[in-house]
Amino acid sequence: MSDIRHPEKINRVSNPIPKKPPWIRVKAPTSKFFKSTNKIIKDKKIVTVCEEAACPNIAECWQKKHATFMILGDICTRACAFCNIKTGKPGFIDLEEPKKIAEAVNELGLEHVVITSVDRDDLIDGGANHFTNVIKGIRDLNKNCTIEILTPDFHKKPEALSILSNNLPDVFNHNLETVPRLYLSIRPGSRYFVSLKLLADIKKLNPNIFTKSGLMVGLGETKEEIYQVMDDLRAADVDFITIGQYLPPTTKHAKLERFITPKEFEEYKQMAIAKGFLMVASSPLTRSSYHASEDFKVMQDNRASKNN
Repeated sequence: MSDIRHPEKINRVSNPIPKKPPWIRVKAPTSKFFKSTNKIIKDKKIVTVCEEAACPNIAECWQKKHATFMILGDICTRACAFCNIKTGKPGFIDLEEPKKIAEAVNELGLEHVVITSVDRDDLIDGGANHFTNVIKGIRDLNKNCTIEILTPDFHKKPEALSILSNNLPDVFNHNLETVPRLYLSIRPGSRYFVSLKLLADIKKLNPNIFTKSGLMVGLGETKEEIYQVMDDLRAADVDFITIGQYLPPTTKHAKLERFITPKEFEEYKQMAIAKGFLMVASSPLTRSSYHASEDFKVMQDNRASKNN
């Protein structure tokens, strides 16, 4: 029997959640488009990170018929201190998942789709083969849809990179999440330089692919540490950085040290632009896949302008 645990049930110190400032509050989902998106996802029995990670932007995104699909199940083999996804021993891979997602992309009429997954340290390839099958399934049914994947780090999965190279997406995203100093407490199962190397290796594999990474702020990091991460990402030739406010899902998750103001997010944005990123999304509600379709088009335009 699977050892399934919710992050909030893992033995952690209880941290009170402070009241959100006005700039972070979001509206509850009410529109008919939200309901139609929800119906398609439920009918196909597809998992979304929007629900599993308790994303604050779900109302806005789903009413636009934008959803981020989460493959390889809904149980993660790691227990990151910021994440709301269940932790434990995952079940079998749904071999029909590529077909289901491709059909959902078609029904939603998506021009750009984001695919993410739980960590699957139990699999020999970390789930790389399944990622490529999903990409192929989408492209077979949706010729004009661009694809973005948000992957695990594939730590100690040396064959993953060569598997992914067989069917690369338009955007390869892997989030560093936080600064190196906080990895032991925030991402204990991950390694900062493993994540950084993955992004660098993908770009070397295909210099034309867009690479992307994201950070949460409000965990106790300093501005200088964030700027150093920006430099590390640029050294790895990463094109796009996202920076958003960390919001603890429960009192058992990592402590929220402070809310970052909109002015500070703008300062991060200007610094990232100055450091040479093609695209920067920096705001309290920024998440990896938030406005991903619009941002992809801007990134394409920025690259074209840069090359002319």
